[in-house]
Amino acid sequence: MVGRALFCLTPPPLPAAEWSRPSWDCGGAPTWAGPRQRREGQDAVLRRKMALWARQVSRWRCLLRAARAADFPGRLRGRSGPARAWRGFAPLALLPSRNLHVLPWRLQALRHVSGGSCSPPDSAKDGSFSSSESNLPSPVKREQAKAETLPDLNAKILYEDWDDIPPSSALEEISEEEAVQIIAEPLLPLQSSTLRDYVDHSETLAKLVHLGVDLSQVEKRQKAGQLLLTLDFEKDIRKILLFLKDVGVEDNQLGPFLTKNPYILAEDLEALETRVAYLKSKKFGKAEIAQMVSRAPYLLLFSVERLDNRLGFFKNELGLSVKKTKDLVIRLPRLLTGKLEPVKENLQVCQIELGFQRNEIQQIVFKTPKILTASKKRLKQTFDYLHNIMGIPHHMLTRFPQVFNSKLLRIKERHMFLTFLGRAQYDPAQPSYISLDQLVSLPDEVFCTEIAKASIQDFEKFLKTL
Repeated sequence: MVGRALFCLTPPPLPAAEWSRPSWDCGGAPTWAGPRQRREGQDAVLRRKMALWARQVSRWRCLLRAARAADFPGRLRGRSGPARAWRGFAPLALLPSRNLHVLPWRLQALRHVSGGSCSPPDSAKDGSFSSSESNLPSPVKREQAKAETLPDLNAKILYEDWDDIPPSSALEEISEEEAVQIIAEPLLPLQSSTLRDYVDHSETLAKLVHLGVDLSQVEKRQKAGQLLLTLDFEKDIRKILLFLKDVGVEDNQLGPFLTKNPYILAEDLEALETRVAYLKSKKFGKAEIAQMVSRAPYLLLFSVERLDNRLGFFKNELGLSVKKTKDLVIRLPRLLTGKLEPVKENLQVCQIELGFQRNEIQQIVFKTPKILTASKKRLKQTFDYLHNIMGIPHHMLTRFPQVFNSKLLRIKERHMFLTFLGRAQYDPAQPSYISLDQLVSLPDEVFCTEIAKASIQDFEKFLKTL
């Protein structure tokens, strides 16, 4: 009874009144079946279908393994014919049917996809499939054919889902040709000792380079490189550049200015304008302010209080008038930004060690402001040679303080050459008088022809004897 029920249809249980309807056995002869026999037949058919599904799933796994081995990702990207066949077949076959009497196996699509690369299961080899289908009763064949010809309502949806292929995995194997075409962006270093590694990734740094800023010098300043990396050009830097142009800094000086003082980019614009307004209140003209800011880039970093204290220091310490104090800082604006300790020490050297009077120091500083920031050692060596070797008195040095800015070697060479020629005369009351300004300021050719009355070749030969 079980063997005959394997290929019978499984309609719902019939009432007792319909027991007269005949069923069909495997030999084609009609037979009469009761409710219990019909339930046993239904269970047998279900077990048979489950066995067929298990075989089919095994075959699909074999096909999937073969497809992956044959560069399955490439066929997915290319959307080739076999891939579409697989898309149309595999999802539908895996879907369980609501009607257990229908077997939507799509054997034609399966044979088209498999292509013979994977051997069929044992049941297919011995012809169990074909024999089972051929032995089915005609109602079963008609029902199965009807099931196979039903329209596939989910095919388009499945195709659309498979067309939206997700991005490739990082672990997916690719060919050498695809690997060569991959262009990897350089990683931004978390730490670096140079701004060069960030120029290609920072729009701010790139624009500063085009502006003329020397980043190799900026990065040497404490925390200047970190400051530039945190600034936005349009939001933070543009307004400072416009302010500097309004102050009077030339376009070609903006780059060198920011190279020397990148910290001004972090200053508050209102505070900068307040400091400029203070300088204007002290009767500094616009051109003078522009000159001071260009020559002393750190000037605008000082608050109004500090600027006022610096001006008061030079006025009181040197005993200068307001006008002379202003002229002094215009010619050397770094007096307002530098340290005051060297200035105080040089003033003491001039007064105590060199022996100048207070009024003489005022004249020397007003004519040559650089003497306030000069090296004490160099200052003392130059004075010693001029005063003790050449015999120049204090009042003469006060009249020509520019001699302190000259190199000591230059003074020695020319004085010794004049002494060799017998023309070393520095007393204005004597004939053939040579001023200190002529001694140190004229070029060699003019010095030799007009002062020494000799040729440049004679001077060069003399220098070789030293």
